Amino acid sequence: MENPNNRIVAAGRLEDSLTLSHEVMNEPFYSGMLLVKRLSGTVDRLPVTIPGKLLAVSEPDYGHLMLMTGQVRSYNKVVEGSGRLMVTLFVQSMAETRENDTMNKVNLVGVLCKPPVYRSTPFGREICDMMLAVNRAFGKSDYIPCIAWGRNAQYASRFHVGDRVRLSGRLQSREYQKLLENGEYMVRNAYEVSAFTLEAAGPEAEAAFAPEALHAIERRGPAESEARPN
Repeated sequence: MENPNNRIVAAGRLEDSLTLSHEVMNEPFYSGMLLVKRLSGTVDRLPVTIPGKLLAVSEPDYGHLMLMTGQVRSYNKVVEGSGRLMVTLFVQSMAETRENDTMNKVNLVGVLCKPPVYRSTPFGREICDMMLAVNRAFGKSDYIPCIAWGRNAQYASRFHVGDRVRLSGRLQSREYQKLLENGEYMVRNAYEVSAFTLEAAGPEAEAAFAPEALHAIERRGPAESEARPN
């Protein structure tokens, strides 16, 4: 089901064969990694989740450039005894393509569910971390980490919990090191939406927009994260 509050279009190549992730009502869901190139040449490794029904209609062509359309979704997973928020590209349509091998476009409208965290990097770049709750069908929500840079970071830092925000950007991956209790470091991967544009989504955002634009969402209370990204 298409959600005007949450849309992603990305072109990339599957890193390896898909593996069975889980089943819901006897339908299998498969997971894998999509390699999406940036204009700079950096490659993002994005987790993807593909319904079995979709694979029955359109089997992905491994090694070829695939255009995938869907939603950015999240779910909780227990890793090493603690819960972690996992982010995935939930695929709703896909087809082989030969154009725009750097396509990675995300449009979101959601509610801030945590205070923005404004800071500077060691190199002096301004950055602001946000957590956006995005509604979807059947009373569910996805909790999507987002970041903004420079002037956008300054602007984002003025938002408050409960504010509605519209943003566009790309879904990206990055590695970071986590300090463990035994003093050792572990390399982990984080996934977030890097915002290119963002603005407050007031009541006027509830009007219909062009297909690539979004509707605003009604403010909702906190919802439980989903156990699986289906």
